[in-house]
Amino acid sequence: MPSRAMAAGGGVLAGAAVALFAYAAHAAEPQVQASLHSAALFAFGHGIALAALAPRAARRLALAALAGLLLGTLLFSGSLVCAHFFGTSTPLAPWGGSLMILAWLLWAADATRR
Repeated sequence: MPSRAMAAGGGVLAGAAVALFAYAAHAAEPQVQASLHSAALFAFGHGIALAALAPRAARRLALAALAGLLLGTLLFSGSLVCAHFFGTSTPLAPWGGSLMILAWLLWAADATRR
């Protein structure tokens, strides 16, 4: 069940990223387009990764890595999106980025154990 949830989360992230790309390209002011494109790019890339890697996540370390990818992406991209739509600052973006880095390293560590 957890791997299915990660794959579904990846699909939702990728779909939301497409919508965010469209919004950034067609409706956002030019000065925020780059920030929204970054949020969409990370959400899309990690959404695809989650959807593709989740079926291969058989061990706890792999599932922890995928959970870290999902949470890190939500923190990073969500922080940038909230800054635009709600005028908040982005203090969670660095935490999200760091969590994504750690999650990829955990995935690599799990891959060496297969």
